[in-house]
Amino acid sequence: SHQIRALEGELGVTLFHRINRSVMLTDVGRRYSEEIAEAFGQIEAASRNIARQGKSDILTVHTVPSFGSQWLMPRIARFGAQNPDIYVRLNASGEAADLSTEAVDIDIRYGEPLASAGLVIEPFPDETIVVLCAPSLANGKNGIRQPEDIRHHTLIHSENNLYRWKDWARDHDVTLDLDPGPRFDRSFMAISAAIDGLGICLESKLLIERELESGQLILPFGPKGPKMGCHSLVYRRSRNRIPKISAFLKWINQALHESLE
Repeated sequence: SHQIRALEGELGVTLFHRINRSVMLTDVGRRYSEEIAEAFGQIEAASRNIARQGKSDILTVHTVPSFGSQWLMPRIARFGAQNPDIYVRLNASGEAADLSTEAVDIDIRYGEPLASAGLVIEPFPDETIVVLCAPSLANGKNGIRQPEDIRHHTLIHSENNLYRWKDWARDHDVTLDLDPGPRFDRSFMAISAAIDGLGICLESKLLIERELESGQLILPFGPKGPKMGCHSLVYRRSRNRIPKISAFLKWINQALHESLE
């Protein structure tokens, strides 16, 4: 009753008729009630939604598709377990995300990102590029034991990779026919083709950890190969101390070093 009297005093109108021990809305009070009821309903619905979500923050990570599907997706639950108050929204495309707004918190890019004022670019540790294939190819009639043996097999081409078969042939002093073979613009598709036995693939070892552990793929020349920087973390310098962003940066850097050590 005290709050109602204070509201009436602030508005300068009478909202209720007070008759004995009961109250009744005035015409002004009725109109006012109808107009604010919708707003109160929205507040109530928003409060229920927040309570159901039970999370304090939503972290939006944009990534190139192959890194997202091959490395990040199998591990993202670990980040969630360590940070139960943070939801992760994962987006993937080959284009760089627009970090000028707050729609994306962190962008994971392939290649050398363009420097821009206000952005931090953190390169991943160097990745090892390896030759990989299905066990049936390496152990079949035309086994793969030395670089020259590659000439007897179909090459799978990842057309957007920084290190490709022409680079490998040059480094190993081997002549390869680079024209035949299936071609893909995404590494995860080339890796899938290798699992299906369609040919020999050349990819970052970081992207095939699950396939090596399961035995779907093998490394006929072993785990060593040329090392190079492939991916980078990109985020706004002004936002790096926001808890959800700093937590993800700490987690992914630790997880990457565990994978690449």
